[in-house]
Amino acid sequence: MSERKTHWQSVWTTKDHEETSWFQDDPTPSLEMIEAASLRKDAAIIDVGGGASHLVDRLLERGCVHVAVLDVAEAALHQAAERLGPMGDDVTWIVSDVLDWRPVPGLFDLWHDRAVFHFLRDPGEQAAYVAVMKRALGPEATVIIAAFAPDGPEKCSGLPVVRHGEQSLARILGPEFRLVEHRRQEHQTPMGNIQHFTWCRFVRE
Repeated sequence: MSERKTHWQSVWTTKDHEETSWFQDDPTPSLEMIEAASLRKDAAIIDVGGGASHLVDRLLERGCVHVAVLDVAEAALHQAAERLGPMGDDVTWIVSDVLDWRPVPGLFDLWHDRAVFHFLRDPGEQAAYVAVMKRALGPEATVIIAAFAPDGPEKCSGLPVVRHGEQSLARILGPEFRLVEHRRQEHQTPMGNIQHFTWCRFVRE
């Protein structure tokens, strides 16, 4: 088992989801950017590093019919599936490190990542992430990435991160992805701390 998988499996088996710093009861920034993409209801959406996030609940409530959630921690996906009950039977649950994942080429119309990319500190890992993303997405697909902003935390869950602005994210994704929207978010953790995020929406050219 990789160190990354061991770390996150431990987090999800020892902490209450609602006490984690990344917990959101209402994933408004994600939903607003997804709605701005003007997808068809039958579009294929993947939430990368979604864990036990409530985003999948909200997407299903809005009538999305092809939703996948990928996470390295099986325990996180199990929590989400249990919470959804029968409604989660149509969700595709993928237990994998995103860097090791081999998606069906061109399967997805939208890639959503809230707070995974900033854990990839090595340029080689960043390049591998982009390669997996390109394989997973079809033409004119949408990419939504949220990462800690330049004045955001330097660590999360005890791990060092790389902080990003919209320009650094655009540079890493490359010219194949056009930046169409970016915004700043102040996320309040369950402990009352404020974390600054950069949100970006790209369209594949």
